[in-house]
Amino acid sequence: MTQRPDAAIRALRVAAYRVPTDAPEADGTFTWDATTLVVVELDAAGQTGLGYTYADASLVRLIEEHFREMVEGADAFAIGRLNEQLWASVRNLGRSGLAACAISAVDCALWDLKARLLDLPLARLLDTRRERIPVYGSGGFTSYDDTRLREQLGSWVHEDGCRWVKVKIGADVTRDAERVRVARETIGEAGLFIDANGAHTPRSAIAFAHRVAEQQVGWFEEPVSSDDLAGLREVREALGASGQPMDVAAGEYAYTPDDFRRLVEHGAVDVLQADLTRCGGVTGFLQAAALCEAFHLGLSAHCAPALHLHIACAAPRFRHQEWFHDHVRLESMLFEGAPPLNDGHIAPDLTRPGHGLTLREADARRYLI
Repeated sequence: MTQRPDAAIRALRVAAYRVPTDAPEADGTFTWDATTLVVVELDAAGQTGLGYTYADASLVRLIEEHFREMVEGADAFAIGRLNEQLWASVRNLGRSGLAACAISAVDCALWDLKARLLDLPLARLLDTRRERIPVYGSGGFTSYDDTRLREQLGSWVHEDGCRWVKVKIGADVTRDAERVRVARETIGEAGLFIDANGAHTPRSAIAFAHRVAEQQVGWFEEPVSSDDLAGLREVREALGASGQPMDVAAGEYAYTPDDFRRLVEHGAVDVLQADLTRCGGVTGFLQAAALCEAFHLGLSAHCAPALHLHIACAAPRFRHQEWFHDHVRLESMLFEGAPPLNDGHIAPDLTRPGHGLTLREADARRYLI
């Protein structure tokens, strides 16, 4: 029973949208030509909170049939209690994967709703530590030719002011090494990151890192599968022993606090990545940030820059936000209030309550599944 009758959640709405990419895309282990967005909206006291996740349209049925009864009528200010109920309810479904993504979308909508009910920007509600956050340009898909690669990376660095960019690798070692060289040539002194999406074995990842050492790569993301904690640690320790200043990063597939804890306890990463569209929303992201604070690790936000913006302004040890090509394009198309990139940073509009995003329903309708 809500302590504030006016804060009872009156309605839950959920819908899925499938948006084609602007060109075929691929990384070291996967190819795709569209992105599916699942949007949750919650109404209370004349306000609407919005959350979303990048997952599968099957989440619509899960949220409608499994979460609606718990959410509707609940106190919009009792997020912790409702979050625990949501996690408990999926015990026999399996917490990770789709269930975690569904909870993430609901949790983000709850935090947005609470901030709107209080007429506060979400960053202020969460306790602002910084007024803007740096981003790194992320794309460089293995499906791109050199011309497209140069255009994308060059635009981020020389026009948008990004301090770092990231390219995908893992499809072909010889070709990958050449693409890394092209990237370095294009961006000059800017930071260069690579992402294998788990395509390598520990030995091949270490060998590739040595092969591109002269290109001054500063970040190796998922050199091996993030499920291979021993392998991640092996790569990290080998790079450290060789004197290469190359951080090992992972965490985008961490769905629960236990997933993050295991990465940290095994010494598997230098930087922990967290994605609030997967790891339990704002609540889960704050838990990951607390872990980074306790273990003196850097924290980086994975994808969904518009949704991460406010919490990134509040999280301790925050390093940077991924400015992922697909999500930047989709969020600017479908959401009013998506942040523009300025001098390599994005900043929240503190005149708008909540996270400041509203769905452009007329624009989104054509992509509705």
